[in-house]
Amino acid sequence: MGTFRNADGAGLAYHGEATDPLICLPGGPMQASSYLGGLPLRDVVRLDLRGTGESEKTGHYRVDRQVHDVDALRGHLGLDRIRLLGHSAGATLAVLYAVRFPERVEELVLVAPSPRVVGVDVTDADRREVALTRSGEPWYAEAVRGFEEIWAGRVTPEAFAKISPFFHGRWDDAARALDDHPRNPEAAAEYYADGAFDTARVREELAGLDVPVLLVTGEVDVSLPPRRAREFADLFPRATLVVQPGAGHFPWVDDPAAFAAAVQRIP
Repeated sequence: MGTFRNADGAGLAYHGEATDPLICLPGGPMQASSYLGGLPLRDVVRLDLRGTGESEKTGHYRVDRQVHDVDALRGHLGLDRIRLLGHSAGATLAVLYAVRFPERVEELVLVAPSPRVVGVDVTDADRREVALTRSGEPWYAEAVRGFEEIWAGRVTPEAFAKISPFFHGRWDDAARALDDHPRNPEAAAEYYADGAFDTARVREELAGLDVPVLLVTGEVDVSLPPRRAREFADLFPRATLVVQPGAGHFPWVDDPAAFAAAVQRIP
């Protein structure tokens, strides 16, 4: 583990070491980066976002405020340009970094990215279409009841707990371990607070982003179904979309070899 200071003087932690690292930003939002420890990729450096993992709490967790944390890590590692991977809500931070510092981005990997930052709307109908493809699973009847509760407006922690299997290609012990991973709920509540970004401006800036972008989504991911992933990818001039067969929101867990092959083939 290494440490550095951000612009506010807070101590932040990162894990891994490489001369040409792929800097990985965790989702959650605001989960400890250790859940990315199983990424089947070479030369990975994982950042613990402020207030998570081994990093200090700062009291300011809105995603746009964390863009400069990523740049502070770049400077600490002595890099002019960085390869950047963001998973889920971490992809929002990666996108905002690319918008703020396009000249410092060598390539961008968005894994099951949250579509909120670009205003791509994933509808209940989109999720229902994907969910129905899992109807043969032994957990389906209980899990779909959770979705029905949410779609009816009864958005409760219990309902969200029921739908957990839908986020994984396989609902097994490895998937359950990811679901139990620690996060900072106070920071998560602030991450997408009002004013964090302007989706229209983000979309405009991405249209001119001249770097290779890889967007990886799972075939059965209810968070970003393939149809909406294509809409997201089309916002970039140099994007490649990979839909990983049988994978959910954590494609490197469902099929490590397929995920690694996709990321290592960035054009």
